[in-house]
Amino acid sequence: MKIRFPKKVSEKKIISFFHKHNLLYILENTKNYGKNVDRRILSKPHAPVLSDLYRIYQYITLNKRTTILEYGTGWSTLVMSKALFENEKKFKNKLFSRIANPFKLFVLDNEKKYLKISKKRLLQYSQRKLNVNFYFSNVKMTTFNDRISTEYLSHPRVNPDFIFLDGPDQFKVQGHINNISTNNLDMMPMSCDILKYENFLTPGTIILTDGRSANARFLKNNFQRNWDHKYIKEYDENVFLLNEEPFGKYNFEQIKFYNN
Repeated sequence: MKIRFPKKVSEKKIISFFHKHNLLYILENTKNYGKNVDRRILSKPHAPVLSDLYRIYQYITLNKRTTILEYGTGWSTLVMSKALFENEKKFKNKLFSRIANPFKLFVLDNEKKYLKISKKRLLQYSQRKLNVNFYFSNVKMTTFNDRISTEYLSHPRVNPDFIFLDGPDQFKVQGHINNISTNNLDMMPMSCDILKYENFLTPGTIILTDGRSANARFLKNNFQRNWDHKYIKEYDENVFLLNEEPFGKYNFEQIKFYNN
């Protein structure tokens, strides 16, 4: 198994992409906060980064993803919903068996206001039935393998084939372990949620992180299964692929669908 990576394209082509896919709403909200701004501490929604959103869309369509779990909502929610809709149009009648949530996006966040903003964007933008399920959960400090980390208190019941890790908000985490918390500018996000259900994920699953390299290394060092990993410095992306033999005939059918 291999990941199909997006090709590098010019800014002009990226802008043309957003026009072509009727995503002008995103273009209208593009701003430049400057290179030295710590986006973690902004009190308002982050401005869309067009190259990042373009690449997320490409990862989903190039690799024919069908069920997405997003940690931390944002402009990416709108783009991933659009990408799943495009995949549904192409592959609705070619799906593999035994898939509970075809072409659905599950969004988990620990801030209600951002969930509300994302839902409003989707309702304004989309003229079709929404393919997104929104979930709120508080996040607490915890440990995994005796390492301090964070976890959501409640989690969507879904087994995704694409996970986008861009949450939780590290400054909205409850509690502390030995007086240590991520609610400090010297600390960084450190989610362990994926590790707790890694055993359920099917071979072929892809994980993409938006930055969060410390968290990505924590995942890499604690995974129990065979994950391929690549860090793409130019875009500050960490990409994982669960590269194992299929679980059985249904998973084999799933991987065949991805590869055809």
